Amino acid sequence: MDIGLFFGSFNPIHTGHMIIANLVKEHTLVKEVWFVVSPQNPLKKNKNLLHMFDRLDMVNAAIEDDYCFRSCDIEFNMPKPSYTIDTLVVLQEKYPEKTFHLIIGEDNLSSFPRWKNHEQILEHFGLIAYPRSHVKTSDLVNHNKVKMIEAPEVDISATLIRKLIRERKSIKYLVPDAVNLMIKRKEYFID
Repeated sequence: MDIGLFFGSFNPIHTGHMIIANLVKEHTLVKEVWFVVSPQNPLKKNKNLLHMFDRLDMVNAAIEDDYCFRSCDIEFNMPKPSYTIDTLVVLQEKYPEKTFHLIIGEDNLSSFPRWKNHEQILEHFGLIAYPRSHVKTSDLVNHNKVKMIEAPEVDISATLIRKLIRERKSIKYLVPDAVNLMIKRKEYFID
């Protein structure tokens, strides 16, 4: 079975993530999309990062009604920072019957050659990339292990969502309803 792996901090998961995951599921060979919650991105530092279990709970709330979506906490027990290649190898060893593909934004294609063991990722897993505006086109767009999908450019960012929450403004429609309720109930992102 083909599985799309959507890595992210999901701080919080938002409607843009859900749209991309659904498009990948509907327009590629992927039968399931796994949201891999990353404890810490090695290329980013974020002082506003909720605890990994809180972010996992939000992902689970967001995907609860879609049997083709799963959350994945595999990186929680891996050395930090976790590198994508290490996670992919662990997943492949744990689920040898599955074929994994990495889902990334087109903006990440230009930095992809800086990723640890990026050649191995391309060769053994491949990439499914969704369009992002205002990015320099990467030569990887034409690589035989990169599949570009058509997708709307939904410019929703977790940074904007956290800012709106701090300002006590509505985030309705920016996040799934279940996530919005969880954020309100637990008062996430309020300073």
